[in-house]
Amino acid sequence: MPFGYASPEQIMRDRAEYARKGIARGRSVVVMQYADGILFVAPNPSKALHKISEIYDRIGFAAVGRYNEFESLRLAGIRYADINGYTFNRNDVTGRGLANLYAQQLGMIFTESIKSLEVEIVVAEVGDSQAEDQIYRLTFDGSVFDEQGMAVIGGQAEAVAGRLKERYKDNMPLPEALEAALVALTEPGGERPPATQLEVAVLDRGREHRKFLRLTGPRLERLLKTVKSETKPDKPAEDVSLPEPPTAPDGDIDTGSAE
Repeated sequence: MPFGYASPEQIMRDRAEYARKGIARGRSVVVMQYADGILFVAPNPSKALHKISEIYDRIGFAAVGRYNEFESLRLAGIRYADINGYTFNRNDVTGRGLANLYAQQLGMIFTESIKSLEVEIVVAEVGDSQAEDQIYRLTFDGSVFDEQGMAVIGGQAEAVAGRLKERYKDNMPLPEALEAALVALTEPGGERPPATQLEVAVLDRGREHRKFLRLTGPRLERLLKTVKSETKPDKPAEDVSLPEPPTAPDGDIDTGSAE
């Protein structure tokens, strides 16, 4: 046997272990359904390097791992969605199609490249009803998981998912869903990150045309205050409705990058 020989099985195991270690160093991201759409929550102190972004009208993207690697995947997804939506029909761009594209790319890189990508991603599409919502979780080797109701990626994903399952239920209002996500992302006995260190976005099925909305600044502060006030029933909750911003021209894609 030649010196330095390694079996294909050992090579695959080494690549998988390498990718898992890289992904585990990042903080977790929670993606979950709520009554009016899909909520994305991630601890993220950076204002420029986003873990959560829009891909197309009804489709959102969340990722953990190496930023340069999942950013290249995000941009590839935007190009795919934009070209197919322009060439055929905007309704032909689906979360399932995008998940299949990512699965092929991740699987090919994992089997053919020396180093696998250190990324884990979620592709979510909001439907006209909660039953039509789609959440797909993809791992570094191209495996696709059709998640029901919620998905957790990165960091201590199993522990976070366990805490989230204890609080998750169907048709949760947005403040309650955000509270459940924050409890899940916070270690027992730990402190919750402030609004300035949170990245929060929604796919709101009630919005016209483009469903993705990033919650920042005063809007997020009001929502977090509403979450805290839920423990005080005598205090009226503040209005946390999501106003409709000006709609971008047809075909314009919000890549989620900072202004």
